[in-house]
Amino acid sequence: MILEQERRTYSVASPSAREAIGAVSTGFEEFGKEVRSEDPLGWPRYRDQLARASERSGENEGVVTGGAYVGETPVIIVAFDFNFLGGSVGEATGRKIVEAFARARESRRIVVSLVATGGARMQEGMRSLVQLQRMADVCAGARAEGVPHISVLRHPTTGGVWASLASSADFVVAVKGAAVSFAGSRVREAEEVDDDFTSVGKRRCGFVDLELEAEDLPESLATVVELLSPEKDEPLSPPDVPVALGAVRLPRRAWVSVERARRVGRPRAAAYLDEYFEHRVEISGDRVGGVDEGMLCGFGRRKGRTIAYAAQCGTANSAAGFRMAMRLLELAERFQFPALTLIDTPGAADAAEDEREGVGTAIAELFCTVANLSVPITSLVIGEGGSGGALALAAPDNLWIAPDGYFAVIAPESAAAIIEKDRSKAEAISEHMHLRPQDLLRLGVVRGIAPTRRRPARAIRMSYDAVRRWVRSQPRKEHA
Repeated sequence: MILEQERRTYSVASPSAREAIGAVSTGFEEFGKEVRSEDPLGWPRYRDQLARASERSGENEGVVTGGAYVGETPVIIVAFDFNFLGGSVGEATGRKIVEAFARARESRRIVVSLVATGGARMQEGMRSLVQLQRMADVCAGARAEGVPHISVLRHPTTGGVWASLASSADFVVAVKGAAVSFAGSRVREAEEVDDDFTSVGKRRCGFVDLELEAEDLPESLATVVELLSPEKDEPLSPPDVPVALGAVRLPRRAWVSVERARRVGRPRAAAYLDEYFEHRVEISGDRVGGVDEGMLCGFGRRKGRTIAYAAQCGTANSAAGFRMAMRLLELAERFQFPALTLIDTPGAADAAEDEREGVGTAIAELFCTVANLSVPITSLVIGEGGSGGALALAAPDNLWIAPDGYFAVIAPESAAAIIEKDRSKAEAISEHMHLRPQDLLRLGVVRGIAPTRRRPARAIRMSYDAVRRWVRSQPRKEHA
């Protein structure tokens, strides 16, 4: 009880490293405390600055490292202290971060970096700047060995640390309102009041996965850490096929199949994900400046294991959506998580802007990513399966379809426009496209039709005379 009260007095938004650590974790055990900054350039009064920074912050260096628990998951923490020379990076800082990542790789623990920094330390010159390369090197090593890195962006996160350690993390969480940018306010030519230099702008442009109020961040961070924590070395099996949530009966006609898939009230990706997972967390953005709200990607917990998911929401996806799905599947491969994809799109977005953003290239890269996966993947068509934009998310050997889905080489209207030069003939031409679930099963395109919550009701077969006898046997009601 006392511990919980103490934790509530801390805030992850604090400039103090130890207060940020106390807000998100328990059982912190520090290491590397003996590592201290020196004066490699003989910078005037630098030693005095270090002494004052130590007195002000209570720390020996601008970063505090150690082991702790976030929720119930053991982690390695790297926490910057902005009270120590603005959380800037010197040689000693670099050595502590390198050691922290080495311990994480050895113990197979997630790295949680709590960042609040102005960048490289000028008083140590290039000896400071090259620490960015060292940090990038250990981040790359963690990636190669499947050790996750989660970065929490506090205020401010700027300069070389944002451009090396923080933005290269597998999952990025930002404290709402934090300054996040490569160029800090003091080095920009003019002070610009713009969301592009804050957590808001970074979230909007796809560089931050979650943006949270400081008081909400610890609980969400614990969920992310739990989901991404490396699992035991056990044989991976494909995710279960989700139960179909919509129609139960198979369509008799192709156009009925198309109409069902396009019905406004049909269950969509969010409903399927909520039904399938006990809890989940989303990633956001393609990390090159784009976000597509029509593609839901993230990690969920089902029956005690983490499953990566990429789910289309029934819209035409942009290049950003396909790149985000590719990013998700690459994380699944790195961490050895099985993957689930839900297919539901009329096709890829095809406006001039989409061509400029490279939608074709993004689809090609996603095809290659799926082809190269070593982790098992299960795919389910839950609605429209429109052409290559849908096929890019499909498991080549484990594709299923819901009774109210369809899959086609192209939308029936487009097929009619190409073949008949008349889009109004879409209904007629759909009958020749063999796009119904049962057609796709017969053709060997899908492995099966997803199970439903209930079996379709069987028709009651009774002769007309028997019905008449039953009606006549019922007592008549007198009307007033």
